[in-house]
Amino acid sequence: MALGSAAALLLAACGSGSGTATTASTAKPAASSTTSTSAASTPTTASGPAPVYQVNAGTVPKLGTVLVDGQGFTLYVFAPDKRSGSSTCSGQCAKAWPPLVLPAGVSQAPAGPGVKASLLGTTMRQDGTVQVTYDKWPLYLWVIDSAPGQATGQNVNNLGGKWYVITPDGKVITKSP
Repeated sequence: MALGSAAALLLAACGSGSGTATTASTAKPAASSTTSTSAASTPTTASGPAPVYQVNAGTVPKLGTVLVDGQGFTLYVFAPDKRSGSSTCSGQCAKAWPPLVLPAGVSQAPAGPGVKASLLGTTMRQDGTVQVTYDKWPLYLWVIDSAPGQATGQNVNNLGGKWYVITPDGKVITKSP
């Protein structure tokens, strides 16, 4: 019930997405480490767990293979960004949909298994942080997803537009799960 209440509260928030951007944390609850690239597990590298900002391919039930972060959490794109290479989600929007950002000193997100490194890029956010992009789509997480393999933000109309998952080929999936 608490998750449903939190989702209702976030879905009811109708901020315009404009205003001062905040530095969004992409930290999520830790998942168990395995060598799988399934969205339901945490990908690893030869030196240990993949960094949170690594972009991987993972499987989400009813949606197929989509992009996930280094902990296996589903990544989303925001339709108003229009594959422009820049983010329109800031303020309240960035609190509900934290951008996938790089830590200071890192210039590029690593491409995990199944991800096309040539499609990875970055964009500078209003707050000075560097956000990861894929095929010019800025990437975001959704605070309601509480475990790898979830995509509760898929096809949600929230904070100024629709949110979708994206495939490793750069195709935006618009269907509901």
